[in-house]
Amino acid sequence: MLKHIITGSVFCLLPVWVAAQLHYDVVVYGGTPGGITAAIQVAKMGKSVALIETTAHVGGIMTNGLGVTDIDSQKAFQNSVSVGGLALEYYRRIAKIYGREAEFEEAWRTRTKKHALWSHEPGVGEKVLMDWLAENKVSVFTRSRLIEKRNAVSMKGTTIRRIRMEDGRTFSAGIFIDATYEGDLLAATGISTVIGREANAQYNETLNGVRGETTHAQFSVKVDPYKVQGRPESGLIHTIQAGDIGTPGAADKHLQAYCFRAVLTPVPENRVPFREPPGYNRSTYEIYVRYLEAGGHLLWPWVSVPNSKSDLGAWHDLSHNLYGMNVDYPGGSYATRRRVYDEHRFFTEGLFYFLANDTAVKRLAPDMQKEWASWGLAKDEFKDNGNWPHQFYVRDARRMVSEYVITEHHILKPNPTPVEDPVGVAFWPPDVHSVRRIVKDGFAYNEGFVFEPFGNWRPLPVAYRALVPRKNECTNLLTPTCPSSTHIAYGAIRLEWTFMVLGQSVATAAVMALEEGKPVQEVDYLQLKTKLQEQGQVLSLP
Repeated sequence: MLKHIITGSVFCLLPVWVAAQLHYDVVVYGGTPGGITAAIQVAKMGKSVALIETTAHVGGIMTNGLGVTDIDSQKAFQNSVSVGGLALEYYRRIAKIYGREAEFEEAWRTRTKKHALWSHEPGVGEKVLMDWLAENKVSVFTRSRLIEKRNAVSMKGTTIRRIRMEDGRTFSAGIFIDATYEGDLLAATGISTVIGREANAQYNETLNGVRGETTHAQFSVKVDPYKVQGRPESGLIHTIQAGDIGTPGAADKHLQAYCFRAVLTPVPENRVPFREPPGYNRSTYEIYVRYLEAGGHLLWPWVSVPNSKSDLGAWHDLSHNLYGMNVDYPGGSYATRRRVYDEHRFFTEGLFYFLANDTAVKRLAPDMQKEWASWGLAKDEFKDNGNWPHQFYVRDARRMVSEYVITEHHILKPNPTPVEDPVGVAFWPPDVHSVRRIVKDGFAYNEGFVFEPFGNWRPLPVAYRALVPRKNECTNLLTPTCPSSTHIAYGAIRLEWTFMVLGQSVATAAVMALEEGKPVQEVDYLQLKTKLQEQGQVLSLP
């Protein structure tokens, strides 16, 4: 019996039993931007590589709405200086697609801040990535996930031998890279991970754990949280969770909120009007009515990426961030994750429909509603998913816990902890969105947002040791996307272009370990540093 197998740029006719057992030098699990640069770098170094993506599309959130990168987006600093290697090549390719290659190169040469040069549409980003993978003959497997069983990973001692997928395939390799946002291969391997916020006391931090006072993106007006205003016994309106604030600095399982990076447009010929989603319940959005009644101003859509499209994130005090509604996601089953995704999607679709059509919104904010009503989903994006992103923004999930843990002490001034083995520079503040919406002093309250001012932190050199597990747990796996870091430190690392940088770096280390027959923990850093510098990676800044 024969079966057609399509793997990225490879097309072949193989017996089923052969196709089901595949071997590569390196297997990358997770088609995120970090996974893609890892796979390309392995191929560039002459090794065979498979890139396995659980969904139908590669690119992670960067091809699912996050087209406005946080590169040169802040007035206080210019972080494009830390973009190098394959990450920089990606944005050069984007610039070429839009016919702004010369402008991009001039801005790069003169170190001129032009934030718009780094933005792109999701579909354009996906095309660039797919073409790039094909050029480098990377075998790409989409719609392929680890089985949800204890034998998903077969090991011999501390070495992964093979991984098993739901579709019946097994992949064996010398080195594995977990480039997922969720850290699923790490968890299936038995490597130590953590979900949620550590207590401040664990690493002697100040910004971790429950926040006794949250000022960033806090409610600008007082909103009554009860179904019957002023009556706690009536229960809480939607988006507000029960429970008090807790002990400041204490650990918990809460995560910074997820949201969709909504791709909207006001262009009539490319606009799909906002739809009333199945099960729409107007009372779900009561908090938005009360916010407007209290004098608050809600977020309006605006053009932020080429061809008159938005990348509508969620930074407002009352936006489509669903605080406290993602706790089940990181460690949940595939079915649980689908439920959480669907809950976020239906809520957000309903919110946009509500803002564009509700009579109370028209009465309280007529100009805002008129603007919302003139926008819609982009008809030319996500055509196989009702013009809605296939993924939402998983800002925080599992993080590895290795011998070396990045904490706020590596970032905060005046005396940040030196880093001896950097493989990239994360140039972003400790930035974590709120994790809960609760009641405090009788009103709705967002808890957990931290966005440190520029003068309080320095660009973070990311240590190689934070990207490899404990040696007694596994010796042939690395991760660019789930580094060993605390909740607050991860907030400085979690940008997609940083993941691209780290993906290239761990791939280079993976090939070195493979060629030398060494555990990934024993890769010679000075040799790795030399190779990374030859690749154009930025490892330090003045």
